[in-house]
Amino acid sequence: MEHQDADATADAAQDDVKAKFREALARKQKGGAHPGGQGPEGREAAHGEHAAAGVKREFRRKSG
Repeated sequence: MEHQDADATADAAQDDVKAKFREALARKQKGGAHPGGQGPEGREAAHGEHAAAGVKREFRRKSG
């Protein structure tokens, strides 16, 4: 009987976790905090004065 109670408790806890994840997924799919991958003000995060100033990046091969 104790084994069945432990299984029921574990199942209830697992169902609660699954419900929380489903709610979070629904919020994410709905477009939660920052829809479209944009910053908090609704514009793209890395454009404007803080973006790279058109400088070509220089990549160096590892020497060792």
